Amino acid sequence: MELFAEVIAPAERPELEGRRERVHPRLRMGTSSWTFPGWGDLVWGQPTSAAALGRVGLEAYARHPVFRSVGVDRSFYGPVPVATYAKWRTQVPEDFRFLVKAQDVLTMARFPKAAKYGDRGGRRNPQFLDAAYAAEEVVGPAVEGLGDRLGTLLFQFTPMPADFVGSDQVFAERLHAFLSALPKGPHYAVEIRTSAWMSPVYGDALADAGASHSYVVHPKMPPIGDQIRVVRGGARHGLVIRWMLRRDLSYGTAKEAFSPFRTMAQPDTSTREALARLIRLALGKEKDVMVIVNNKAEGSAPLSVEALEAMVSGAG
Repeated sequence: MELFAEVIAPAERPELEGRRERVHPRLRMGTSSWTFPGWGDLVWGQPTSAAALGRVGLEAYARHPVFRSVGVDRSFYGPVPVATYAKWRTQVPEDFRFLVKAQDVLTMARFPKAAKYGDRGGRRNPQFLDAAYAAEEVVGPAVEGLGDRLGTLLFQFTPMPADFVGSDQVFAERLHAFLSALPKGPHYAVEIRTSAWMSPVYGDALADAGASHSYVVHPKMPPIGDQIRVVRGGARHGLVIRWMLRRDLSYGTAKEAFSPFRTMAQPDTSTREALARLIRLALGKEKDVMVIVNNKAEGSAPLSVEALEAMVSGAG
């Protein structure tokens, strides 16, 4: 039996006083996870570990004045139990929303040639775009556990040759059929890393199925401005942005250069300005906006979120 409850205090940030009240009510921003010990004095008020943050850090995270959302990456690698989602729900306030990544088995046309997949490596994946599996193992548990705290369910397609699926038209048709067969109610978003599929027919498929394009900052995808021009209707059902990685770096290089993610190591002002314009446009049209930022974008996700919100509000 535990004699003392484990508690992590939020960081005291006097410079952020009044920021919570300033954030637009339709704007929910956050980071792609909450388990980084290096965020001490930015998010955490005491030294801590990744394990402790995984258990009880979310409550402190949600008390940050600008954070009203967080990404769940764990669900990308396997099903998350309803009880885990339900626990997270109790640790955040009513206006907080989660972006949950769907399991990767739904979005890979072939299994990668990696030890994790054994002799399946290189073979076609029978669960690719399997709406029945998605409903049972992804959508159902997230909806049951998170309830109204579920903001967006994201289907992230890993980079793959376009011919694994087909032309942009073929991909759009298969995607539309998949999204249309999912349970109604949750907000779905799609993030692709195969630029050949990014076309008007892809945007039309999303809009017709009631889903959103995830505008992603990543070297595998065109700049945000190009995504806006090509994916017509991509934000019709709500704007989703994921600021993941500088276009001139790999994840490994960025992780090594930026860890422990406490400073704005390489500011990317041009990307921040492009995102701020897109966010202001969506808010002006009374769209809900969810923005998730990774440490590898500029060096420290909390500082990037704070700077982006300041630019959106006109304070920075």
